[in-house]
Amino acid sequence: MHKLLTFSDHLRLIDERSTAFRTAVATAPSLDMPVPTHPDRTLFDLVRHVGMGRRKAAAIVAAGPADAPPEKSAWETGTGTPREREALLAWWNESVERLTSVLREAGPDRGCWTWWGDSQSPQTSGAWARRQVPEIAVHTYDVQLTVGEPEPLPDEVALDGFDDCQFTLCSTDVAWPHEPALVDYHATEGRSWRLRLSHDGAWATRLGEPAASENPDPDTADASARATASDLVLFFYGRIPPDSLKLKLDGDRRIFDQLIAWDPSV
Repeated sequence: MHKLLTFSDHLRLIDERSTAFRTAVATAPSLDMPVPTHPDRTLFDLVRHVGMGRRKAAAIVAAGPADAPPEKSAWETGTGTPREREALLAWWNESVERLTSVLREAGPDRGCWTWWGDSQSPQTSGAWARRQVPEIAVHTYDVQLTVGEPEPLPDEVALDGFDDCQFTLCSTDVAWPHEPALVDYHATEGRSWRLRLSHDGAWATRLGEPAASENPDPDTADASARATASDLVLFFYGRIPPDSLKLKLDGDRRIFDQLIAWDPSV
């Protein structure tokens, strides 16, 4: 049985991963270092990007139910992001504090705009809180990799984060443009997921739990991936290539290439 984290768990993990992010930035020899996972960005660029993302999320949750995200002026003041390291880190702390303050005030059930309206995840402040954890965690990995000391994502973050990847980022009612397929993901920590791809879109289920419309058989997958939960998340976010020794891929590997190339919004 999957242990799903609570809203308070997500708030705690936002704080923990944000602290790890800040610590990694503070140890970098220079903010002008190129980020290996984002060759077009320096470390300063990455901090600005991730901080603005947290401010935008805070503005979206604060706005409540809406048909579109708030105007850019709601999260970008126009004063710019400070370039001096200590000021930049203070700006980062303020960005995270703004996010967590808004989330705590909203609670987990406030309706709000999301860009994943066609997925299996709810359009709520709680879903936004959950989304923040793997986002900050993966970018923390980016910074750690930049300074030469990458660490795996903590198990708690990775297991819940990969679950969120499947139900929020992968699931959609947009038609799959290839042959129907079943893709299984197995975390070595003991949890598994199935993604069903068809003309109806992409539908995620947790293997080992009752499903509303099917009883998935893990032996009938067309393709599968097995790795630690951390490596599954990093694979999903493109930080680990499909041919990595950290991944065990079985079945039709072309399906993973198709998934990587697929953009349901097009």
